[in-house]
Amino acid sequence: MSEGNGDTDEERRLLQAILDAPPALVDAVGSLVEQGIARVLSAPHPVTSAAEGKRLLAREEGGEATADQVQRVVVLAVPVVRTLARGARFTRVPWVLIASTTFSIGATVRAGSREVQMISALLAHRLETSTGLPADPALVRRLAVDLYLSPRRTPQLHDHPLPLRRLLQRWLFKGAFGRDTKRAASKALDAAEQLDVKGYAAHTQGG
Repeated sequence: MSEGNGDTDEERRLLQAILDAPPALVDAVGSLVEQGIARVLSAPHPVTSAAEGKRLLAREEGGEATADQVQRVVVLAVPVVRTLARGARFTRVPWVLIASTTFSIGATVRAGSREVQMISALLAHRLETSTGLPADPALVRRLAVDLYLSPRRTPQLHDHPLPLRRLLQRWLFKGAFGRDTKRAASKALDAAEQLDVKGYAAHTQGG
């Protein structure tokens, strides 16, 4: 995944290190996503539009992840970024080391988790409205993560694991280099509002 055409060698090295992250860190991200989406699916108040999702994110309302789930990801992630910063010949070592503090990584993971939850809540509402049935959690996870990572692409329902390393890559890259995730989340919410969810629901139900 590329975050832009202007990536430096330092940024590319960091991205590769995140792709090579230990399985325990990837599992922690998967658990954070799964439990976070389960929380919004059981919430009494749905997110009914992209505009509402953006408003809730701006107000930091709804879609909260538990502190221990975020902390688990951070504890495993921060050493990965710091080890890379110490071992590589960065031209901006002080900046990288400052940016990759526990606070910076934690804030980005927390914000990213809420964004995925908000996209999931909107998708779940649209699926339930379209089919008259409760939304399938596995389908919501697949669509939400795919749209969050690539809002311009139509999600494909393939039999393969969730792209958790790409999700981890997104959050740690943003946290380490001081970039927020709001713009991409906004685009993903718009894409979730326009997606043909009924077709995906029919596919998962075998019809």
